[in-house]
Amino acid sequence: MSKTSIHLPCSFREKIVNCFGVEGREWLATLELRVQHVAHEWNLTVVAPVPDLSYNYVLFVENSDQEACVLKMSLPGEEFENELQALQIYDSVGCVKLLHADVLNGAMLLERLQPGTMLSTERDEDKAIYLFCEVWKKIRRPLPERPSFPFVTDWATTFTAYCSLNSSDQPIPVEVVQKADNYMQELSMNAHDIQLLHGDLHHSNILFSEQKGWIAIDPKGVGGDPVFDIVPFLVNHLFKNEDPRSVLNKRIDRICENLVLHRSRLLKAAYAMSILKACWSIESKDWYWKEMYQCAQWIEKLLLEEQEEC
Repeated sequence: MSKTSIHLPCSFREKIVNCFGVEGREWLATLELRVQHVAHEWNLTVVAPVPDLSYNYVLFVENSDQEACVLKMSLPGEEFENELQALQIYDSVGCVKLLHADVLNGAMLLERLQPGTMLSTERDEDKAIYLFCEVWKKIRRPLPERPSFPFVTDWATTFTAYCSLNSSDQPIPVEVVQKADNYMQELSMNAHDIQLLHGDLHHSNILFSEQKGWIAIDPKGVGGDPVFDIVPFLVNHLFKNEDPRSVLNKRIDRICENLVLHRSRLLKAAYAMSILKACWSIESKDWYWKEMYQCAQWIEKLLLEEQEEC
């Protein structure tokens, strides 16, 4: 591969710095050299960057056989290694196939799914829910003893950190965050089955492959009750709808029916994860926290209705 300059959008740079601080700045400064190194090692030709970057730098590439692949560059470290190990365990069943990895440089080479249509393009809400449930079922795996993964409850350190700050400066009441923490601990203590979780299974992380059908990409790799693996989809893209609250209610009803779930468990998981996402967004200075906080308030009302019926 000839040396190729990469373009890092300002929004991407800002997101990385807000999330990772000095470590993020240093990674951005070395990213072009890292891309050039792994592209040379794996004999790749860069085709184009992937639009709509999140917290990883992703490129469409071709290998020496001119096969289309995806090069994903992440900050090296624990989160990268968790994703790598999860992909190895899924072993391309229900999830994208891992072709190569470079732990030192935070690089993964993945198969490119064709046509790679995101589930977010499906306008029929009932069909989208059904397809999500099918993928959710495909990627269920027991949690292996080794390698060790973090647990969902490890994410609860975010709640502790939030509550330790000056409450007058925080947009979400501390008692709300504490309730979310309590629900997360309750569900984890009473879990009947601890599994390997994707950790971020939503519309944009479920793609269509002509060869494999609908499958997952970008697993975080975390252990916990599988009910937590439903919430990212449940609260995703809600506010693109005219009546987001009704869509949320429909998703809850349909998913509970399809997966035969206890409704109150899903609602508690959804409340906990919505507040967690809100806290993460506040940390990274992202407006998204307002939507997640609104979701949690709607979910809390559904929980109260459940308790009154009991």
